[in-house]
Amino acid sequence: MAHSLSFDSLARTAYDAARCAAALAALALLGACASKDLVGYGVGPQAERAALAQQANRDPAPDTPGMYLGLIDKMQSEGLYFASLAHIDAYEKQYGVSPDTNLLRADALRMTDQPAAAATAYGQLLKTPLAARGYRGLGLIAGAAGDFAGAAQELQQAAQLAPTDAVTLSDLGYARLRNGDVNGARVPLMKAAELDQNNPKIVSNVALYLLANGDRAQALAVMNRQKLTPDVRAAIRSDAAKVAAAGRAQARSLQAQPQQQVGQATAGVGTVASAQGVEPAPRVLQRFAQ
Repeated sequence: MAHSLSFDSLARTAYDAARCAAALAALALLGACASKDLVGYGVGPQAERAALAQQANRDPAPDTPGMYLGLIDKMQSEGLYFASLAHIDAYEKQYGVSPDTNLLRADALRMTDQPAAAATAYGQLLKTPLAARGYRGLGLIAGAAGDFAGAAQELQQAAQLAPTDAVTLSDLGYARLRNGDVNGARVPLMKAAELDQNNPKIVSNVALYLLANGDRAQALAVMNRQKLTPDVRAAIRSDAAKVAAAGRAQARSLQAQPQQQVGQATAGVGTVASAQGVEPAPRVLQRFAQ
């Protein structure tokens, strides 16, 4: 009897072991199938959960016009001008056209090398509260095309409408320099420098003015004080040579005019380095050079 019981126990144990082995094999097969699904046949459960979590963590879409305009402006500040154009289209489809969207569109068109379309968009601002930005944009387009006389005219209009905008004043000064009008560049550049002494673009234009006016020591002091990079210094020196060439062209143009017109033209157009040694450097330049 004891032997019979022992045999039955062994048989039962063998049966149970076989069942366990079969179950393990089935689980392994299911696991292999699941792995195949995850790798080669679309999104598996883990990837799907991750996608849902990522979607849930995304920032909500702007639900007000102000928020949406802020998003577009942020895109442009990050250099995403093409993307901003797409969102401007979407914004205007939902909320309509406004001077704010015209300005954003104009800036994006200018920065994506579409000057004609940009000029049209800037022109639409000239009879709105954003007219100063419209004139400034037209001035930048003219300057980019090498028309510094036209740029100076447009930027002068912008500066009259926004007299404390340091960047516009600096742009006006630069346009006048590139047009050969060194004397005319002095006042807007000094205004810009005192309004925003830490703007590297304004500082660079001040250094350019000093070089064009013959104040090389002061220009070097400004560049050293502001720790301008060698590339920026080289660009300033290159522009100074262009300013000198424009000044010589202005002088030749004046000499070619009838004598009775020379006095009138000279009253409105400065020449390169004509103020050298006449007055000390403005106080703002002394502060830059400390």
